Amino acid sequence: MVARLEKEGSLRPGPVRDALLALPREVLMPQAYVRRSGPGEEPPRWDLLDWSAPQDRPELLGLLYGGASVLVQHDGEPLLGRARGTRAGASITSMSTVMSLTADLLEELDLRPGLRVLDVGTGAGVTAAVACQVCGDQGVVALDRDRNLTDAVAARLSDLGFRPQVVCGSGEQGVPGREFDRIFVSYAVERVPMALVEQLAPDGKLLAHVTSASPSWPGLAVVRRTADGHVTAELRAVEFAHRAGHGMARIWLNEGFRQRIATEPGAWTQRSMLVPPADRDRGFWLAADHLLGGGLVRDFGSEHLALGAPSCGSWMRAEPVGHRRWSVTVNGPRDIWKEIQDLADRWRVACSPDRYRLYFDADGGQRAASACGHLSWQLPAPPP
Repeated sequence: MVARLEKEGSLRPGPVRDALLALPREVLMPQAYVRRSGPGEEPPRWDLLDWSAPQDRPELLGLLYGGASVLVQHDGEPLLGRARGTRAGASITSMSTVMSLTADLLEELDLRPGLRVLDVGTGAGVTAAVACQVCGDQGVVALDRDRNLTDAVAARLSDLGFRPQVVCGSGEQGVPGREFDRIFVSYAVERVPMALVEQLAPDGKLLAHVTSASPSWPGLAVVRRTADGHVTAELRAVEFAHRAGHGMARIWLNEGFRQRIATEPGAWTQRSMLVPPADRDRGFWLAADHLLGGGLVRDFGSEHLALGAPSCGSWMRAEPVGHRRWSVTVNGPRDIWKEIQDLADRWRVACSPDRYRLYFDADGGQRAASACGHLSWQLPAPPP
């Protein structure tokens, strides 16, 4: 697993790589789920594999060290004392994140011995385990809202020889009265929790994925507090992000909507020489996620650009039909193609940024803006 991460560029020589090599994931996650039901099959079915069952070990090894997400909790259940076997219905409520994403973020944290680390939404405890290995467990706090998860994390980190503080509580509130050199939020949020910013120590760094209700174009908030206490932050456009946090609304394209986008004639079709923004133009798509109403979802399963707005039923698709020629089909009350092209002009005037400054206002508001100020938007206000 570590060799693959190195080859992909997610890991480099250093303490994070060494910690991952030293971490026996079967101790941290001695049980994991594998889905047995097919796409669309109801109710969904999973088998809980157990390291203590020799017949499960080959498949469980593949899950733990394959690099993909590891499913660890079904329907909010206790993790300690579970019997292996099949579960049906409900859903998976906790998982360990894809390792390439976790490794990238751990590298970004720049962990060093002696740092105080807050792992928010600790889940299976992978980040907490690496932080204990690199920084020492005395300064590490693992925080999660789910008592069943924190009970399991405390027990399994202890099995690894680590005894950090494990707290059951709100990730939005952090650990009041404490300061941390590194804060890692392992779920996506609509705005950076200000309580966590306030708990950031001088020379500290906080990482949190920020996204709208759409899962298509996330950003990574990187917040720093300087040695003299000044807070600076930026929002970077990224390809992948953590799953949304508890209670965060999400919008999706269901199978029927995707089929309509792919096959229906739409209200009109035109040939265009305007090139759609490329996938690599993530800074544009991050801005579009917020400035075009936050209601667009990309069908990444489509061969070409396909977008839908579930709230109103509007959609568009753009397919190449020759050199610098595109066939664009639009349907619904929104002209999504025009919205995209108008915003693309503004994005280019702003020098095509792939990251934006993030400002924290005195009244609690948060605003992202390009360096030149030509593109900006407000993040959603916190609930009253």
